[in-house]
Amino acid sequence: LVSVPACCSARYNLALLAFFGFFLLYALRVNLSVALVDMVEPNTSIAKNTTSNVCPEHSSTINVPRNTTGEKYSWDADTQGWILGSFFYGYIITQIPGGYLASKTGGKLLLGFGIFGTSVFTLLTPLAANLGVGYLIAVRALEGLGEGVTFPAMHSMWSSWAPPLERSKLLSISYAGAQLGTVVSLPLSGLICYYMNWVYVFYIFGALGVLWFFFWMWLVSDTPETHRSISHSEREYILSSLKDQLSTQKSVPWRPILESLPLWAIVVAQFSYNWTFYTLLTLLPTYMKEILRFDAQENGFLSALPYFGCWLCIILSGQIADYLREKQNLSTVCVRKCFTLIGMIGPAVFLVAAGFIGCNYALAVAFVTISTTLGGFCTSGYSINHLDIAPSYAGILLGITNSFGTIPGMVGPVIAKNLTHNNTVEEWQTVFYIAASINLFGAIFFALFASGEVQDWAVSGYHLHRN
Repeated sequence: LVSVPACCSARYNLALLAFFGFFLLYALRVNLSVALVDMVEPNTSIAKNTTSNVCPEHSSTINVPRNTTGEKYSWDADTQGWILGSFFYGYIITQIPGGYLASKTGGKLLLGFGIFGTSVFTLLTPLAANLGVGYLIAVRALEGLGEGVTFPAMHSMWSSWAPPLERSKLLSISYAGAQLGTVVSLPLSGLICYYMNWVYVFYIFGALGVLWFFFWMWLVSDTPETHRSISHSEREYILSSLKDQLSTQKSVPWRPILESLPLWAIVVAQFSYNWTFYTLLTLLPTYMKEILRFDAQENGFLSALPYFGCWLCIILSGQIADYLREKQNLSTVCVRKCFTLIGMIGPAVFLVAAGFIGCNYALAVAFVTISTTLGGFCTSGYSINHLDIAPSYAGILLGITNSFGTIPGMVGPVIAKNLTHNNTVEEWQTVFYIAASINLFGAIFFALFASGEVQDWAVSGYHLHRN
C-alpha cells in the first residue's frame, strides 16, 4: 500500500476547506460573547455595583474615543445567560439526525448548508436584537440547528476520505479550524466593537460564511469516487486502505451501537471535556472583566490566547499520534487513551490552580492558557475515536456523543452564572473545582473502557455471524 504524497492532494484540500469552514463556524458562535458586553447597558448587570474589589484596576491603556453608536439593551444577568445558552438548544436537536442523514446522503451538502444557514442567521442577529430578546434567542437557536449537523457531517465524510493511518492528521487539521476561529474572532470582535459598532461583528463574519459556502460547493465531493480532479493513484490509495473497514449494510445497527461500552466511554469523555471547555468559552471574558479587572481591548487578546495554544496543540498532537501509531507501532487504543488522559487531567490541574493565585493576572492567564492548550490533546484522543471503532457509522456515533457533549453547553454556563452572583474569587473557585472534578472522572472512565478496534457490529458481515 503506497502512500500518496500529501501536497495538493484531494484529501488535504478537503481538510483545508473544512478547516476554514470550522474556523468560520466558531467565529460565528463566539462573536456574541464579545458583542454582548457592548450590547448591554452598563448599569443593568447587577454585577456592576458589586464588582469584586479584590483586585485593583490596572488599565493603563490610553482611552481611544470609542464608538458608542450601537443600540444598547437592558438585559439582566439571567437574560444574558439565556441568550448565550440558546444556541445549544438548537445545536443539540440536529446532532443525531445530522449524523444519520450524512450516512445516507453524504456530508457535503449537509455541512455546506449548515454553515450557510448559520451565516444567514448571523446576518439577521442585529435585526433580531432590535425586535426583542425573544427574537434574538430564536435566531441563536436556529444558528445552533445549522451548526448541529456540521461535525457529524464532517466525521461522515472522513469515514470515506481518511486512510486509517492518516486519520489523526487529517481530522486534527480540519477541526483545528474551530480553535483558530475562536482565537481570531475573540480579539477581532473586540476591535470591531471598539472602533466600529457591534452590529458589524455579525455582518462581517456572516458575509464571510456565505462566501465560504460557494467555494465548498464548487471544490468538494462526498467520496473519492465522485471527486472531479482527484488523481487515480490517490483514489486507489484511499479506497484500498478503507476496504475492510466499511460496512455495506443499509440499515443502522442501533441496538449494538447503544449497547457499545467503547461508545459510552467516548460519551463520558466528551461530556466531561466540554463542561470545562464551554464554561470557559462563555464565561472567560466575564471572569477577566469582573475579577481580574481587564478592559475589553486587552480582554479580547487575552481571552484568545488559550485557544491559540489549543490550536497549536491540536495540530501537533495529530502529527504525533499518527507517528506513534505508524512508526512506533503503538496500538491505536494506547495512543487514544494516553492523549485523552493528558488532555483531560492536565487542564483539570491548571484550572484549579488558576482559582488560587489571587490577582496575579499574568499567572491566571498563563494557567488558563496551559489548561486549554493541554485540552488540545483530546482531539487525537477520544475526539476521533468514533472512526476507530466504527468508520461506517462515525457520523451517527458523533451525533450521539455530541448530543451528550452539548448538555454542558446548556447547563454549565447557567450553573456558573448562578454560582457567581456576587462575583467573588471564592465563587469562581467553586466553578473551577466542579469543572476539574468532572474532567477527572471523564478521563478515568475513558481510560478504563475505550477501544481502538473496529467493533464487530460496524463491519458488513456482522449479521451473518450472529444467525
